[in-house]
Amino acid sequence: MSITQIPHISHLPDNEIEIIHKILIETEIKNLDNISRTRAYLDYYLETPEMIWAFLASMVSRNGGYNMCDLQGEWFPRMLEPAIRQRLFLTYERANWLIFRDAFSQLLLYSYSTKKNTPMFHLLKYLDVSEFMEKEWERFWETRDKKRLMIALIINEQNVIHNPVIRHPVYKKRVFNTFMFSFEDYLHFSTVLFPTCEGELYGASVNGFKSVSKRINLGKRLASILFNPQLYPLFLEFSLNTEHTASRQDYEKYFPFNKKRDTPYLRCTYPIISHHYHHQRDWYKERKFYGKWLEKEVSHRHPVHLTKWYHRKQKQLHALISIKDLFTTI
Repeated sequence: MSITQIPHISHLPDNEIEIIHKILIETEIKNLDNISRTRAYLDYYLETPEMIWAFLASMVSRNGGYNMCDLQGEWFPRMLEPAIRQRLFLTYERANWLIFRDAFSQLLLYSYSTKKNTPMFHLLKYLDVSEFMEKEWERFWETRDKKRLMIALIINEQNVIHNPVIRHPVYKKRVFNTFMFSFEDYLHFSTVLFPTCEGELYGASVNGFKSVSKRINLGKRLASILFNPQLYPLFLEFSLNTEHTASRQDYEKYFPFNKKRDTPYLRCTYPIISHHYHHQRDWYKERKFYGKWLEKEVSHRHPVHLTKWYHRKQKQLHALISIKDLFTTI
């Protein structure tokens, strides 16, 4: 969106218009692809450690990249037609792009506010950010409750993608309402993994990916794993020492056995996608808000240590595809 297309922006002082302009440009530059987004989130977190959502976003964004590259790896092309894989890639990419467009502009505005030592969150509306987040940023400025702000950002991001991705007629018909999508476990739509340099994997899954409440709950559960005092240093070590290529080899190379790379690098596989933004009405004004979304406490019904689960699931997937190959060649 061009700054000239923003309604009523001419009423703002010149210095505020300049800030909005700079935020739009920087966000667009760093919203190039999954690699640039993941790096931008991490860099921001390292510079602004109170913004814990940014570290969560970087680790979840890594998973988005892995899911994209799986589609062009050794196994998935043997199970899914090219058109289906392209739809899946565009689904991941669109959600990734929309979340970054919305959230990173908020993070940049916070940085400007800290530099000027004055809250500037009244400008969020000019960046097409929900009224909900304007209230939450103002609350954070007063209370410094970083966990509450992280949860608010989780709530916001899942509502931001709900209509334009999850409920979009094309994605809904051709992705989320298909038989293929019922293979959530195999397609990794619903599982997010946090690796360590010791070759261990932690994470969580969700059943009912199409439910905004369940996706919010997943985000909160993932945050509780990521910032667990015993595990956080391991995840940060991995993040600092492992360049994100979006191939699963990024973390499989740490396994205690030799695992050959069977997924490609993202930038050797996919072109840069030119996205077009279609203005959405503020979800906070359009959709019912549930107070339980802001609850801080979460419970884990299943183990969060997923190393053995992952190896077993990979074997199941490969066996399933091999059986399919056998029957299609008979």
